Amino acid sequence: MKSDQCMQVQFWGVRGTIPAPGPKTVRYGGNTTCVSIRFDDNKILILDAGTGIRELGKELLKDDEEIFLLLTHYHWDHIQGFPVFGPIYQPGRRVHLLPGMNRSTVFGLLAQMDGIHYPVTPEDLLSDTEFIASGSLDYLRKHGIYVERIETNHPGGSSGYRIERGGRVVVFLTDNELDPPGERTTEYDAFVEFSRDADLLIHDAQYLPEDMPVKWGWGHSVIDHVRELARAANVKHVALTHHDPDRTDDALDRIQADSDAWFADNAPQITCSVAYEGLIFDLPASCGSNFLVAEQEVLLVQGEGLAVV
Repeated sequence: MKSDQCMQVQFWGVRGTIPAPGPKTVRYGGNTTCVSIRFDDNKILILDAGTGIRELGKELLKDDEEIFLLLTHYHWDHIQGFPVFGPIYQPGRRVHLLPGMNRSTVFGLLAQMDGIHYPVTPEDLLSDTEFIASGSLDYLRKHGIYVERIETNHPGGSSGYRIERGGRVVVFLTDNELDPPGERTTEYDAFVEFSRDADLLIHDAQYLPEDMPVKWGWGHSVIDHVRELARAANVKHVALTHHDPDRTDDALDRIQADSDAWFADNAPQITCSVAYEGLIFDLPASCGSNFLVAEQEVLLVQGEGLAVV
């Protein structure tokens, strides 16, 4: 992480529902949800523990950053990578596990390691692991990580987060249906205000209009609705993620091209990325004016990066 950055956001898994390895998903990646946010005080916040957390764990074995793992919810595609997360096997490594929904159960992470569904049990972990059963956000604030929470529209419940540091804002709204049928947990206008003026909005964009109405109520958003949210909230950059496991690289290329055209016509001040494994956003403190997207659109641009103003 560069010395002038207050937050560095990196995508390690961008799929929803189930891992999708294979020749048709190699460029965007087939791992399920995991995003890291590195801070300038040797701390790292990890959002969800899908299969993408495995590669992140291999990177973290090289350093001594204090790890905070914050979950949105307990569906398999957001927890299934935890048993292969390398740092939990490091003697003395500080790892803080936060359920995010103030539930006092350890089901989401540790109970899957029961010797039946996974051969290693929590008693075998070597790290200095602490499970925060309630008050997750207060706990994070005590450690200098400022996070707000919103409930999303998703079966079984899920949380979205707004993370602030150095005058910069990242909003993480995976597993959220912006226009669900029936009763809503959270109204659309609340998501607009929660995302207001964010430097980076990361949002579930699993479906296309042609996937409906069959998948209404499944808890994921149509890409068109995410674009409208980004415009209404006046965000600077939106990253589309939680891709359908059947969405090929070529299909995601088309979504990127369609999104570029849509924003050029409707909100030219906003830039958009279809997230892929390895995508990095470097956010300097707000005393600077640049918002750097490192390795932005590697499918189209080779080199050191792309500055987005």
